[in-house]
Amino acid sequence: MSSSSGTPESWIASFCSLLGHEYFAEVSEEFIEDDFNLTGLQTQVAMYKEALEMILDVEPEEEEDEEDEEEEEDGDESIEGDRSGRRNTDRRHQRIASDLSIIESSAEMLYGLIHQRFICSRAGIQQMSEKYELAHFGVCPRTHCEQVRTLPVGLSDVLGEDTVKLFCPSCLDVYVPPNSRFQTVDGAYFGRTFGALFLLTFPDYDISKKGLEALSGHGTRPLPPLTADGEEREKINGFNASNLAPGLGRGKVYEPKIYGFKVSERARSGPRMAWLRKRPDDLKELDEASNYAAEHGDESDDGIETNGAPARRRAPPRRLRRINGGSPMSVEANGDLFS
Repeated sequence: MSSSSGTPESWIASFCSLLGHEYFAEVSEEFIEDDFNLTGLQTQVAMYKEALEMILDVEPEEEEDEEDEEEEEDGDESIEGDRSGRRNTDRRHQRIASDLSIIESSAEMLYGLIHQRFICSRAGIQQMSEKYELAHFGVCPRTHCEQVRTLPVGLSDVLGEDTVKLFCPSCLDVYVPPNSRFQTVDGAYFGRTFGALFLLTFPDYDISKKGLEALSGHGTRPLPPLTADGEEREKINGFNASNLAPGLGRGKVYEPKIYGFKVSERARSGPRMAWLRKRPDDLKELDEASNYAAEHGDESDDGIETNGAPARRRAPPRRLRRINGGSPMSVEANGDLFS
């Protein structure tokens, strides 16, 4: 494939432009050429060297054996020699075609594993942030999330266990992509780390923005540090309180009703596991560090262990008094003194 400018398109750009690969970021060649970033991948991918050369658009070296065989075929004028030469040529072409298909599948697998590591780097997560702003990953299908943008994640870091899923930061749940073309992408190409790391890297993003706002040109911009009233935004453990599961809590959970009456939880058709969608009305209850400091502010840190439990005070060591001037040869047994 070639681009409009006439220059040949790279394998990475061609792979990311395929149908169903819209979630992928283009990994830089500098990241791939760093051997440290490829540690441990040699044992997971078949024909690793050839696959890496295909990703980097490196032309494979021609084998000298093929040239020797061609010279022998030209010099042989006999009919039997022509037939055997044709057979060898056909076998060689079949072997090359089969090897090429294996290399292509290995290159896709290797790029996916490299991609899992790249999107957790600074350059990779910034590239995924730009795709998130433009709602390339779709929106949450849950009604009460009101089309909040999602992030692609994997339920496992091991190949072949599950396909890619969409993580919603509003309801903190994962969903199957609505389009079937994404259901063939391995979830290990994104891994389990990216979703949580993305939220930690960009804590000031307003995740409650709808996907339609991004499509209309209003991207995800960081929340201003001050509210409209000039007050600082409430933060809990470094996060904006408005970004802590805004799709959960009171009024954000469907309640089944019959003629206006709520269905009891004890009924056969009653709601189940509703506590999974609960959210405290006062988010300050989640700030355990501040609550503990407010309750035990007068206590010193010396009396607290690393796990937060109060430490027990150790009794001072007892000193043994020596009799007879403290002679080391003095022995006391059954109340009698022997020297």
